[in-house]
Amino acid sequence: MPGLVSIKTPPDAPPLRISVSESNNTTQRSEPGIPKTPSPLPKRLPSPSPSASRSKPSPDRRLKKPQPDSPNQILSETSLDNPDLGPFLLKLARDTIASGEGPIKALDYAVRASKSFERCAVDGEPSLDLVMSLHVLAAIYCSLGRFEEAVPVLERAIQVPEVSRGADHALAAFSGHMQLGDTYSMLGQVDRSISCYEEGLKIQIESLGDTDPRVGETSRYLAEAHVQAMQFDRAEELCKKTLEIHRVHSEPASLEEAADRRLMALVCEAKGDYEAALEHLVLASMAMIANGQDTEVAAIDVSIGNIYMSLCRFDEAIFSYQKALTVFKSSKGDSHPSVASVFVRLADLYHRTGKLRESKSYCENALRIYSKPVPGTTAEEIAGGLTEISAIYESVDEPEEALKLLQKAMKLLEDKPGQQSTIAGIEARMGVMFYMVGRYEDSRNSFESAVVKLRASGERKSAFFGVVLNQMGLACVQLFKIDEAAELFEEARGILEQECGSCHQDTIGVYSNLAATYDAMGRVQDAIEILEYVLKLREEKLGIANPDFEDEKRRLAELLKEAGKTRDRKAKSLENLIDPTSKKTKKEVTKRWPGLGFRI
Repeated sequence: MPGLVSIKTPPDAPPLRISVSESNNTTQRSEPGIPKTPSPLPKRLPSPSPSASRSKPSPDRRLKKPQPDSPNQILSETSLDNPDLGPFLLKLARDTIASGEGPIKALDYAVRASKSFERCAVDGEPSLDLVMSLHVLAAIYCSLGRFEEAVPVLERAIQVPEVSRGADHALAAFSGHMQLGDTYSMLGQVDRSISCYEEGLKIQIESLGDTDPRVGETSRYLAEAHVQAMQFDRAEELCKKTLEIHRVHSEPASLEEAADRRLMALVCEAKGDYEAALEHLVLASMAMIANGQDTEVAAIDVSIGNIYMSLCRFDEAIFSYQKALTVFKSSKGDSHPSVASVFVRLADLYHRTGKLRESKSYCENALRIYSKPVPGTTAEEIAGGLTEISAIYESVDEPEEALKLLQKAMKLLEDKPGQQSTIAGIEARMGVMFYMVGRYEDSRNSFESAVVKLRASGERKSAFFGVVLNQMGLACVQLFKIDEAAELFEEARGILEQECGSCHQDTIGVYSNLAATYDAMGRVQDAIEILEYVLKLREEKLGIANPDFEDEKRRLAELLKEAGKTRDRKAKSLENLIDPTSKKTKKEVTKRWPGLGFRI
């Protein structure tokens, strides 16, 4: 998500991979943050024996179990009615994956196993063997990167179990919803992903109660998803619930509690409650020290440094960063991306304190590491670092260099599943950069690509999406595409009114842009109504000391003077639409969007 700094995955955590085990399997998201845990429900699905979910077949129906060296018999459609074939094919699929023969062959076995279980299921009786085979099939699809094909398989899987039948069915339903949520996450469909996780948590609470430790683990997993979706209120609620559960069931200063507090600190920081975030990080650090997790302590020191920097306590921030840097260099080596990430933080700090030479030096040190990454460095780590460095170059008025870094970051992520929202954020920033250097067509195209991805990922209702629409509208104005600009401003207005409220500066900025656009289109009365509303807001709720007040008042007076006259006006440039002087336009737009990082 644009603008979030997620908790780093512990260095000794195993890499994500799709594996098919004897028990029901879910495909977990590879997201930086809290380590994922095994299935929080207590029991496994029953083993795939014919008696588990089917009535005993008659003797004349039982066929000799097919052997591995009889592929024609195994793959025969007519043989799928054999009740022994499903478990055998499912075992073949697992063995094929385990032997490294490749997922394509395993996929064929899994497809036919699911068909066999479907055919042999007793009418009216939910088959958990079928559910298990569908989960395995979906996992294989995901391992092949065919996430769209995994979705209908999992949707079918969650329809089969009946939670009221007991723990086995509850486990099947829970696992299906979580695996479907992971798959939607890899497709970048955040809203659907979270909806599946919420349903899974609900099923788990009904089965285990709301104070079970496994409920806490799932709550933390869901909280992290809400953080990624920038839904911080719900994330905070889930984090509090998780901390309460672990306070009852875990030892004081446990690793589980430390992980919960790191996530809670991230939520508090995002909501601007820096003191609370600092308190949680200090407690997490103490827990990690007690457990001898030196590398994790260093990672927390970086987060503590970030909080100190937000509080303008720069000396303490430098001390925290330097502590982390020393540990990372000694434990991981001078060329590790963790070292580069600290260099980036120090570069940002020195830039904020006006020490531009030191800032640029740290940027160059980080770029040297990212240009020759050590084995095991992920594309996401490099792309994240390049994006942060680009923001520093942007702020020192080097947009061309910032553009190059953003383009490199986007290229690293373009083939990675689950990164569509991140790519959209990068494209939006590139749109701003293109606008700053006067490449308005490139700016519009970049914004348009970001908008398409954000719509597909379910972020069409976020404040960030509203700001991107506004920026795209500004680019359209420069290209004299006034009708398109008006549509974009109108959509942005609706979103920002809902997410931020009418009195928010971002919303008022869109009002101003929309009024100017209506004026250019000859819709004088509409422009007048908007400006009257904005002035009323300023006079009654925001105050009239804002320098924009006099400009808006003057523009309204001009429109009122012209109202009722026949108008035949040509399209205006952005200078005249937004403000009569081009220099002032840039300053106003810069002021208008600081909270989301857009400075045009």
